[in-house]
Parts: sequence; structure tokens; C-alpha cells
Amino acid sequence: MNMKRIALFLLHLTFYIPVLAQDDPIVMKIAGKPVPRSEFEYNYNKNNTDNVIDRKDLEEYVDLFINYKLKVQAAEDAKMDTAQSFINEFHTYRDQQIRPLLVPAGAEDKEVRDYYDGMLKQLGGRDLRLPAHIFLMVPQKSEASEQAVKKARIDSIYQALQSGADFAELAKNHSEDVRSAQRGGQLTWFGPGQLVPEFEKVMYELKKGETSAPFLSSVGYHIVRLMDCKQLEPFDTLAPQIRRFLESRGMADRLAQQATDSLAKVRGLTPEQLLDAETERLCAKDMELKYLVQEYHDGLLLYEISKTQIWDPAAADTVALQNYFKKNKKKYAWDVPHYYGMVYYASQKDDVKKVQKLLKGVDESQWTARVRETFNKDSVTVRMEQPRLYAKGEHATLDSLVFKVSEGKTHVRQGFPHSAVVGRTLKKGPQKWTDVASQVVSDYQAECERQFVEELRRRYQVETYPEVLATVNKHD
Repeated sequence: MNMKRIALFLLHLTFYIPVLAQDDPIVMKIAGKPVPRSEFEYNYNKNNTDNVIDRKDLEEYVDLFINYKLKVQAAEDAKMDTAQSFINEFHTYRDQQIRPLLVPAGAEDKEVRDYYDGMLKQLGGRDLRLPAHIFLMVPQKSEASEQAVKKARIDSIYQALQSGADFAELAKNHSEDVRSAQRGGQLTWFGPGQLVPEFEKVMYELKKGETSAPFLSSVGYHIVRLMDCKQLEPFDTLAPQIRRFLESRGMADRLAQQATDSLAKVRGLTPEQLLDAETERLCAKDMELKYLVQEYHDGLLLYEISKTQIWDPAAADTVALQNYFKKNKKKYAWDVPHYYGMVYYASQKDDVKKVQKLLKGVDESQWTARVRETFNKDSVTVRMEQPRLYAKGEHATLDSLVFKVSEGKTHVRQGFPHSAVVGRTLKKGPQKWTDVASQVVSDYQAECERQFVEELRRRYQVETYPEVLATVNKHD
């Protein structure tokens, strides 16, 4: 076989590579890297949740996907994926996906069961109790005279109870435990070891419906009524509540960390090395997981290169922004008159003209600072709204003062009866790019991104295989 025939054979073989890989054929190559159909489908379907296959939409997404991959490739070529900040952020996300998969099956169920068994052990065969109390606080370092006053008050409340007064009403009106007082003194269910010893002793001596005499604990005086008592519910009844409680206390993260540390120790690896190995193993078994991890990896790179190569440079290049605005000025024209300026309110009538004189010739970005330094050093005599672009009909005070709208009502601030504006009227459109800065910056960034993508398409080779793309979401 001569060299020409070999070359033709290799060319023929290369052309049919996408078709030969029947299980997961290649839909395109970007900078020499093959993209399997499964990867493209993962991204396409995630961005088309209605799952309607429309040829035009698919073709549009092909271009978007290529642009996405080209930016990621450029970021990798720029070694952005080797920066420690990137590695740290990527590993943080990756670990959130991988670490929970290392937790042994049934570990959470065991945690829930252990917690329930701990509750049984703490009860020691005793029941749970639902108390209510009337409480008067006695600080530990209080004088004897103060304690005597509280003792007299609690005795008086007890005498009222003995005479038939309503416990809940007395708790609402006299208890210094504000939260339980709102509920007529009722607390929550308690078992042994959860309350101060004096309170627990009295609570377990009472029968349902009984009320204690006043007694002193380490925090103050109490009168306790036992509202109810019960045995701890069966495990199956409490398990969902215990699970929610443990989840709120970070059970999943704790078990994942324990599993990671334990496996790393057994295998003689660092936790980071273990996670690297487990990521490779798990992603080889689960395509969804593989592409989820890759999606975050590539997404971080996309953000980083967009920020450093497009967004930040474009937003900082005021000369380019001004030129872009001049070139596309008609794009920002409007039908409704606008006003760029600042609405302000003065306590003294003379200050209205003083503000306007002060700001004459001053850059608009310095207005608020100048007014603050001149008029509001010792006391506030002028209140300001931030300078911005207003459309007619957007601000009542400005409409009245600038556009002479008869139905517009001038807003008067208390203590600042004199309202005024400083700025300029814009009838047909903005005069400066800064009048519509956010829109100009956004548009210019989009233009820079378009140029960047064009440059990437010239730099990198892109091959697509239409016959394979035609099978996206249309195969067994």
C-alpha cells in the first residue's frame, strides 16, 4: 500500500470515527478535543428544560456550545486552571458532590437510631413532662433585700392561686419568663438532665394537674404546674423529627467528613488525594456526575476568562466606551424627555441657589461629596438624592420642577421645605455615555465578547459532525 493510499485510508477512517463509536459517538471536535454526544446532550438538555427538539434551536445551541468550549480552551491554554484560587474553589464544589457519596449506606439511619437510644438512656425509665411555671428572676449576686422582695411577690402569687386565681392569667401578668408567659407559663416537654436540678426535682414529684409551692432555684423563684406527662414515643414515630433535627445540625457534612478521613487513613492517603481518586472512580461509573463536575470546572474557567479578558477591561476602558457610544448614539435615543441630575431639599431658601452655584462646573460624580462637605459638616441643612437619569413621569418633584407637569406634586421633606434640582435636560437622547453608563458598558462588553469569540474561532480548529448531531436525543 503506497503512501497516497495510506493517507486516503486514514482520511476515510477519521471521517467515520463519529459513526463507529456507536454507544457514544463524537458530535464535534474543538481544538482537537472530541466532544461525545452524551456530553453535548447533558448540556443541551439542561439548557432546554422543555425537552422539545427543534432543529433550529439545536443548531443555535451548537454555536453557543462551541463558543463556550472555545473560551474554556483559551482559559486552559492561559493556565487559569492552575491558579490556586481556581483549584480551591473547584475543589470546594467538587467535594460537596463527592464526599456524601463516600458515606456508608445506612450511616444516617444509624445516627438517627443512636440519637433515639441516647434519649431512652437519658430518661432512665422515667417519662417526659410538660410543665408550666410562674417565674421571678433572682440574680445570683442580688442583695438579700432584693431576694426578700421577690419572695414576698411569689408568695403573694401563690396565695392568689390558692384562692382560685387562674394560673395562665397570673403567668401572663407576673412571670418574668417573657416567652412562656405569653403562653400562660407553659414550657415544652422535658426529661431528666434538661433543667436546673431544683426545677427537675419538683417537676418529677408532681402528678398531672398539680401545682407546686414556691421554691428557689439557682436562677430565681418558681411555681410549677404539671400540665401533662407521657412515655417517649416509639422510634418509628420520632425518627422523622430526629432526622430533621440532626440534618439542621449538619449531620450530612459531619458524616461525609468522617467517611473521608476514615477512608483516607485506611488507604494511606491524604483526604485530598482520596477525593481525587474517588472523583475519577465515581465519574467513570456515572456520566451525570462526571458532567456535573465538569460543568462546574468549565463554568469557573468561563467566568474567569470572561472577567479578565472581556468584562473588566471593557468596563475600565472609558475611551473605548465613549467611542462606542458616539458610534452607536442613535441606539440610545428615546421618545420621552429625560433629565440627568440630582433632586435636593434645603432647610433654608438661600441654600437652594448656593447649592447650584457650588456645583457649577463640578463633575457630576462629585456633587454629593461637595454638598456634604459644604453644607452638612456640623449639621444637615441639605438632603440629597443620588444623581441619576430620570425619565419624564418617573419622579413627581422633578416632573413639577423640570417638566412643568401641572399634576406633579412637589415632595416636601419634614424640616426641608425647599426642593430643587440641578442637572441638565435631555430631549432626544443622552449627551454623554455616562448618562446611560450601565447600558453602554453592557453593550460594549457584548461587542468585545463577540470579537473575542471571532478571534478564538480563528485560533482554534472546530469540526462538527452533522450526521451525529442529528441523532441528539433521538437514539435508544
